Amino acid sequence: MAETCAGINLRRAARAVSNHYDQIFSAACGLRITQIPPLVALYLGGPQAISELAGRLDLDRTTLSRNLKILEQASLVSIEPGEDQRTRLVCLTQEGHTILLKVLPVWEEAQRQLVAKLGEERFRTLLVQLTEVADRS
Repeated sequence: MAETCAGINLRRAARAVSNHYDQIFSAACGLRITQIPPLVALYLGGPQAISELAGRLDLDRTTLSRNLKILEQASLVSIEPGEDQRTRLVCLTQEGHTILLKVLPVWEEAQRQLVAKLGEERFRTLLVQLTEVADRS
């Protein structure tokens, strides 16, 4: 069953890729791959409500909130009251901006290593296939 189960194999592959990035990011800046996208989204889009940010990242609010709490404790983001009591606004701090600039070349190196492991053609095919799966879900 495990050999033919798409769910099991996709999770296994996702763990392997996440571990690849996490090892590199952890050594360089103490972050995990899951903590980078919120920083990038805030850098590109400016301050955002948690629900808006969750939508942009295609994450549920609970998962995003867990990651944001870690980023807030590291002073990389700030979370402040929004326009009403139900809304929380997330902002990239100066420390977050600084670490993001440090992370980008690290990400480029991690990406280069992964492409080298898989081969350019297989890597591109994988991205296309993963995008198709995500878009059809």
